[in-house]
Amino acid sequence: MNDSGSEIYVGCSNGELIRFALQADDPNKLESYCVLSRQTIPNEKPIDEIVLVPCLGRAFILSDRVSLNIVKPIRHTFTFAVDHRDLQRPPLTMTGNSSAIEAVNFCIVKRTGIAMYVMRERLSFVKEIPLPQGATLARRIGRSLCIADKELYNMVDLEGASLFPVIPISQAPDISGPVKKPSITVVGENEFLILSSTGSGTIGLFITGDGDPVRGTLEWPSHPEALCAYLHAPWLFIKSDSRSPTGLDYPYITTLLPNGSVEIHSIETQAIVQVIGAEAASAPSTPTGQSEPQQRSRMNLVSSLGSYFVPSTQRSDKMRKTKVRLLRVQDSTPPSEHSPDGT
Repeated sequence: MNDSGSEIYVGCSNGELIRFALQADDPNKLESYCVLSRQTIPNEKPIDEIVLVPCLGRAFILSDRVSLNIVKPIRHTFTFAVDHRDLQRPPLTMTGNSSAIEAVNFCIVKRTGIAMYVMRERLSFVKEIPLPQGATLARRIGRSLCIADKELYNMVDLEGASLFPVIPISQAPDISGPVKKPSITVVGENEFLILSSTGSGTIGLFITGDGDPVRGTLEWPSHPEALCAYLHAPWLFIKSDSRSPTGLDYPYITTLLPNGSVEIHSIETQAIVQVIGAEAASAPSTPTGQSEPQQRSRMNLVSSLGSYFVPSTQRSDKMRKTKVRLLRVQDSTPPSEHSPDGT
């Protein structure tokens, strides 16, 4: 799922891409999101990731190790990373000059290499950097690419074609437990946040594009299921049964924990500033009268670089039609100095 202002793009398990748009035609009715279009990708496989590139007016889609856009599919893709600086550029306008569009830089991580591309009106290959161990997750800021393989976080200098390890994804691997999911988030103009499990909890480490630690560390009692951070985007959408949105902005980090609770930390102080408790989801009953295991109501967090519009009834009374008395403008023309007969 991804969003761009008044539109939401949802990728489905059957390869369908659904586009929702906020409808606000009737001022007397609550605004709502409605399906604007549906599109099925060629391979009809589950959509794994959607990245919107507003400055190009395009969406990059990862599905079954194939990176898709409307120009040309790129096969054998494990993950990809669009330069975060390009994602923050203003959206493409309908009247804009196509020749003035700046190129968007992105990387495609394959089994044994990192392929670098640029896109404007067409897709152009730049070069490929060897990567023997591959990667499952990547985020990019300019020349710096932060990747996670099966065991480690690594920093890659795309211009110097060099790589060095930073920290393990799990510092205390549990063979019997589930594999810890890596997390890389851009939190500054040249700053990443990566998560590392310690066995008794998880720490969040802030690093620069050169791999140097900055600030302090964040701590969680368990490994987060999802994490969101914000540079300029003021809105966060918590996917839950109640569909209740929460508005946040810099300098906050928001995480969803396995028990369904949401913790909000300050980047500047690394302290917890708010905790949203887990929602109580009612367990459905089976025909035998037994209750099935309780399911977690919150499943994911999704942030938006271009804001997210939330329909709300709050202060709706301020937008109601109100009668206003109009005052008649009195004639302020001064009387003539001469009489009608000219005397």
